[in-house]
Amino acid sequence: QVQLVESGGGLVQPGGSLRLSCAASGNIFSIYAMGWYRQAPGKQRELVATITSGGSTNYADSVKGRFTISRDNAKNTVFLQMNSLKPEDTAVYYCNADVRTFDMTTRAYWGQGTQVTVSS
Repeated sequence: QVQLVESGGGLVQPGGSLRLSCAASGNIFSIYAMGWYRQAPGKQRELVATITSGGSTNYADSVKGRFTISRDNAKNTVFLQMNSLKPEDTAVYYCNADVRTFDMTTRAYWGQGTQVTVSS
């Protein structure tokens, strides 16, 4: 019913920047919140940042001051601007959206993930 398409991952040097994008499409009535999660090898998936339709944001302590989440509600798109990247930011980053579809049910949808590698 709903697909999330991510882009922007890649390889950067420590201290560099990347901007991730995720666009939701499909049988969407509304999206309550969107966010980014990441999973490094051998670790659990963790929250990076979330944003509600009203613009309220939450960040993991590890990325506060370095990452910024934003969204374009009209385009059902969420962005993650990542600055001052560190090797420990290396992970697969997943886009998430809490979506209400036209059948009036709501659940979380996930993107396929995009690899972010921070290394010299």
